[in-house]
Amino acid sequence: MVERIFKMLNMKVSGLHQAAYLLGFFAILSQVMALVRDRLLAHFFGAGQTLDLYYAAFKIPDLIFVSVASLVSVSVLIPFLSERMNKPVEKQKEFIDSVFSFFFTIIIISCGVVFFATPYLVKTFFSSFDASSQVTLVTLTRIILISPIFLGFSNLLGSITQIYKRFFLYGSSPIFYNAGIILGILFLRPSYGIVGVAIGVAIGAFLHMAIQIPFIFKKGLFPKFKLFINYSIIAPVALISVPRTIALAVANIIGFVLVVMASKMIDGSITIFTFSLNLQSVPLSVVGVSYSLAAFPTLARLFSGGEMGKFISQITESAKHIIFWSIPASVLFVVLRAQIVRTVFGSGQFDWADTRLTAAALAIFAMSVVFQGLVLLFVRGYYSIGNTKKPLFINVISGGLMITLAVFLERLFESSHIFRFFIEALFKVGGLAGTEVLMLPLAYSLGFMFNGVLLWIFFRIDFKKSFSRPIIKSMWQSLAASVIMGFVAYKFLNIFDKVFDLSTLFGIFMQGLLAGLIGIAVGIFVLIITKNEEIRKVWETLRRKIWGTEVITQDQELL
Repeated sequence: MVERIFKMLNMKVSGLHQAAYLLGFFAILSQVMALVRDRLLAHFFGAGQTLDLYYAAFKIPDLIFVSVASLVSVSVLIPFLSERMNKPVEKQKEFIDSVFSFFFTIIIISCGVVFFATPYLVKTFFSSFDASSQVTLVTLTRIILISPIFLGFSNLLGSITQIYKRFFLYGSSPIFYNAGIILGILFLRPSYGIVGVAIGVAIGAFLHMAIQIPFIFKKGLFPKFKLFINYSIIAPVALISVPRTIALAVANIIGFVLVVMASKMIDGSITIFTFSLNLQSVPLSVVGVSYSLAAFPTLARLFSGGEMGKFISQITESAKHIIFWSIPASVLFVVLRAQIVRTVFGSGQFDWADTRLTAAALAIFAMSVVFQGLVLLFVRGYYSIGNTKKPLFINVISGGLMITLAVFLERLFESSHIFRFFIEALFKVGGLAGTEVLMLPLAYSLGFMFNGVLLWIFFRIDFKKSFSRPIIKSMWQSLAASVIMGFVAYKFLNIFDKVFDLSTLFGIFMQGLLAGLIGIAVGIFVLIITKNEEIRKVWETLRRKIWGTEVITQDQELL
């Protein structure tokens, strides 16, 4: 049994759709674990100040992670590793050791400095919390500071497992990360409270890294720390990673600002924002992240080989499938938002008012899921050719717009009764306290819509290729089927309202599940009769048994 598990983890997967569906499968498992994690947090703590402190504690470590660990990110390292694939293992090892030594030195220094500066940072940015809460926030932040070290090292190892197409290993890492947090909630929380959950985060980060270590050892590529670093190797990596680091820092700063704004609202606002953001990340992770990650190694190889026609075809194909899957998912999330939120979070301390606000925020986030997926794809398309400056420029503009919109919309919401009434009536949250938090996901979604459109325009200009027509055709087919699907699902919600007892978790779950399945069936039927190309390719891929790829045994992996 153990041998079969190791063989599965070391399975080599080739092909865009096979790799994307495999990563999608693991993304689903990871998201299920994440939903279990969030449900436990909602059950034990509810949408209040305790969870607000927990989620706020991630902001400073997150900034460290994206600022330093981006040096060893998959997007940056894969092109460099691809160039060394056909070189002796000693050359590969020299590159990996140099990158690791440089990363390890910077991350340890950065985390050490921030560890001692945390009380001052918390007091500066989260002054709205009382003194006792600030002390708790300092403790949580310091514990979570361990995570960037483990996760950054895991990114380096993940670059190696991906270049060798071991997507099982790469895809399973987030599952172990969430498992560590769940262990913290179940076994450490009773004794240590929310601090025990933070310890679980550190444990999960270690497991995220550890699952990839055996394969790296077998390839003879496990990094070693070197006191004297070969900076001629580091320089080109740093040159590429610095713009990407700034771009990621911009995205993280946006999240930081939005959380700081939420901290000044009523208790539970950070939690509402985070829970709804996590839920909308389910379709994004399953579709957008999976396709962009699966396409990235191939895009890098095609560009380095000068095959620009195939490069554009790969971008087009990936974009079509991201749109094909994302639009129906977004529509279902909007229609079934209350059922989804109540099923996932509706227990213990998480009450009906929390459910309604989270559902409204989820619907707003869902409107931009397709744009978020396309942003991931186009950004990785630029990274695959070594161009990190263009995504940086676009991200800075979009990030500035997002923050500006957040401030403007919040003030408009407070000053304009007409606008407030419109938003509250549209998302059915009238009479609830704390509805101003909805302005944060609204600004977030509008910013990503702008970002996606801008990247599309620049990508088309830079490559002087007309790839929009087939993408737009697929988009309209998917949108038409999704609207019909959403309408049918909404009608059956009303029908099942009279069938199930909606005061129970089972009744709410069955109402949403059956209405959603019937809507999906109708949507698939519409796609079939309109001869949609993507639904045909999905069926062909499934018929080929995407899991039937060659298993690379341990002996075959050795050089």
